[in-house]
Amino acid sequence: MASNLNHESQVNAGRSVMGPAGQQITIDDLPSPDTKRWVVRRKAEVVAAVRSGLISLEDACNRYKLSVEEFASWQSLVDKYGVRGLRATRVQDYRHITRS
Repeated sequence: MASNLNHESQVNAGRSVMGPAGQQITIDDLPSPDTKRWVVRRKAEVVAAVRSGLISLEDACNRYKLSVEEFASWQSLVDKYGVRGLRATRVQDYRHITRS
């Protein structure tokens, strides 16, 4: 697993993609694999990185110890509500809107 992540880091070293706030991000700009506090910006950066091919879904899930379902929920919230949908305090409000 670690060697696979190192290989991907080497392959994508120096490559940049458009981040969620319109800035260029590289593999080095992604959140640390030790991230415990998932703020909106960090979640959005991971979603953008996977969508753009900077990091694969499998490697992102391994790197951040996420389930595919958890990542898919982040992606779905971005699709439905934009980056602001990733705010944990707003999830119940958005779910209520969806059910109405």
